[in-house]
Amino acid sequence: MATLSDVAAAAGVSPTTVSRYLNNNIALPASTRERIDAAIQQLDYRPNLLAKRLSTGRAEAIGLVTPDIGNPFFAQLAAVVEAQAERYGYAVYMTSTHGDRAREIEAIRRMRDRHVDGLILMSNRPDDGSLARLLGEDDKVVLMDEDVPGVGLSRVFVENEVGAYRATQHLIAAGHRHIALIGGPPGLMSVRERLAGYERAMAEAGFAVQEGDVMLHDYSRSFGRAATETILAQARTPSAIFACSDYLAVGVLQALQNAGLSVPLDMSLVGFDDMPFAEMVNPPLTTVRQPVAEMGRMAVDQLMALLNGIAAAPLTRLPVDLVVRRSVAPFHSRSI
Repeated sequence: MATLSDVAAAAGVSPTTVSRYLNNNIALPASTRERIDAAIQQLDYRPNLLAKRLSTGRAEAIGLVTPDIGNPFFAQLAAVVEAQAERYGYAVYMTSTHGDRAREIEAIRRMRDRHVDGLILMSNRPDDGSLARLLGEDDKVVLMDEDVPGVGLSRVFVENEVGAYRATQHLIAAGHRHIALIGGPPGLMSVRERLAGYERAMAEAGFAVQEGDVMLHDYSRSFGRAATETILAQARTPSAIFACSDYLAVGVLQALQNAGLSVPLDMSLVGFDDMPFAEMVNPPLTTVRQPVAEMGRMAVDQLMALLNGIAAAPLTRLPVDLVVRRSVAPFHSRSI
């Protein structure tokens, strides 16, 4: 196994020069850098990470806590985080918590035991205070996508309220007056903000939100299906549904198809996220696009700033866009 001294001998420089070069704290001529790089490649040199950790006090790794890596939205974010961290020379230790609070807390503790330098946390459950108490012990944490109230951490979110407002406005512009909303867990930041955007658009148009028009539980496909079945069983059914995630929207589509109803002729539908499958479902889904790549890169950049003693922005809000496809049609009088 090649050593740092072997690399130095092959490159014709001192071991100290190689060490400082690998730690990015020395300026070298291009010819010297090329010799060192060639020696590293030729000898297949791998740094002794334990020794490096002891000398620098850093693990050169970050933790990523995600609710469900099987969900395309979280999988996309995880892939971006991993790629961006690699550009900084950092590894990523990832834990999927399946939305369980105890698993989130345990994941954070386990990652600290591994001595990661910082964490990026994605949660999809409202906090009961236990997560805030644990996170309050460390400022090298960035919250991404969802909030944990009561902690002074750097946050990277999207404009949830604006996106929901535009989605509802789009349905109203198509002539729909009775619009239902299906959303995630009550109390979750994204749910509150998307509900607020929907209610603002409805209020500005002078349309009432009636009992049974809003159904909240979680962001799963199964709930989207169950909520739609409940909506269809009501005496007064809407002509359009705003699903607060594309996963929910897929469940809505399944329920409508099972009932023999057509989207958008019998029911218009708008989602939120713009997952890759949104343009592949039938019909292609009109949805609010979240800037997934930018959100993941921004979270890593903010964490790297914190690790280097640079103050990170306390809150970054990224813009969203409405992507119009074929799941919305002009309102026409009909009975379901």
